[in-house]
Amino acid sequence: MITTSTTDLAMPNKARPYPEADQTPNFSEIEREILDRWERDGTFEKQVAIRPKLNPDGSSNEFVFYDGPPFANGLPHYGHIATGFVKDIVPRYQTMQGRHVDRRFGWDCHGLPAELEVEKEIQVFGRRAILDYGIARFNDQCRSSVQRYAHEWEWYVKRGARWVSFENAYRTMDKSFMESVIWAFKTLWDKGLIYEGYRVVPYSWAVQTPLSNFETRLDNSYRERTDPALTVSFRLDPHPDDLGPMRILAWTTTPWTLPSNLALAVNPGLTYAAIEKDGEYWIMAEASLERYKREFPDTTGAKIILGVDLVGRTYVPMFSYFADTEGAFRILSANFVTADDGTGIVHMAPGFGEDDLATCQAAGLPVFVPVDEAGRFAAPVMDYLHQNVIHEANPNIIRDLKARRDGTVVRHDQILHSYPHCWRTDEPLIYKAINSWYVAVS
Repeated sequence: MITTSTTDLAMPNKARPYPEADQTPNFSEIEREILDRWERDGTFEKQVAIRPKLNPDGSSNEFVFYDGPPFANGLPHYGHIATGFVKDIVPRYQTMQGRHVDRRFGWDCHGLPAELEVEKEIQVFGRRAILDYGIARFNDQCRSSVQRYAHEWEWYVKRGARWVSFENAYRTMDKSFMESVIWAFKTLWDKGLIYEGYRVVPYSWAVQTPLSNFETRLDNSYRERTDPALTVSFRLDPHPDDLGPMRILAWTTTPWTLPSNLALAVNPGLTYAAIEKDGEYWIMAEASLERYKREFPDTTGAKIILGVDLVGRTYVPMFSYFADTEGAFRILSANFVTADDGTGIVHMAPGFGEDDLATCQAAGLPVFVPVDEAGRFAAPVMDYLHQNVIHEANPNIIRDLKARRDGTVVRHDQILHSYPHCWRTDEPLIYKAINSWYVAVS
């Protein structure tokens, strides 16, 4: 049996593989000593230089790493620091594999964060006010703002032991960078991958800009909100097979979109019922009858209509703003329509709904977006001109439709539902068709 005595473990320092370690180390001081040594010896620059850019056969030995750049008009937060470590690991690994890896820091100088910061500083808010202030003056303010904390950023990044060059940092506002973006755009254009068109996007009227899908999925974006839920009726144009005057019911939680209505949609595979009341026949999905028991208590003798037989029927516009639109105010076929809530009939305003836009464009209908960048009604919706669609026009439209007292409003409820809000202003978003240039990624 082999035994080890305590004296065997007490080896002299010269026989140990490692020196004595301080039992109470100052890790911060150790880190600074390492950083100072790297700075003194030019360690980062040397490890880049000793890796050749070309292999012996002439092929590239470079690993290109593009750093998603931050804004420098604010100090870094935990998210910047944490992702910076990840960005450091990948180039280090590639360097260890013998690759030549140039690492350039970058600054994002464009976009909403820079603009909002400047708006607060100069107290100029919104697109119209910026135009009055002067775009050139506003851009000069932004250029100064986005470089304000560049020195502090460099300290944080280097203190985190990240190897990246600030001396040759790129800025998105550099002419060379902007020209490279235009070059890439032209290359896509030459390949036929650029098109102009409408897309319905979540839109923040409070900061007057569309939001990305990522921004609407932030933790604090969706929250419960009480909105009006309106069931309205549209008068169908007469048809030889009708038993009498016919109305078709639609349910919406965005009454402010009714002035832009161009069509209705039904599911051709659903069964609908026409209920006689006060000498008229009111049409909704058969599965919705119980939901509207209060308004239509007697459903005996209801006429059953197939959804496919409603497709193509025309109706009287609720508002006259777009009444002359050719091919509008008819019932379209849409498989996404259900009777899970509402009436099983969907009112369609192609300027304010993704499904509305796709269905109406497929039917050859135009796109009207009578809402300006600040979320206020514009021409030709003159009755609600300059009214914010959420806070002002919504209640006013409901009031005016009720005042008709002709059965246009069948029911007015309040609904509590999860709805997306602007994470910067906490105001509810709207969905709005934006005309722009797009890359055909599909």
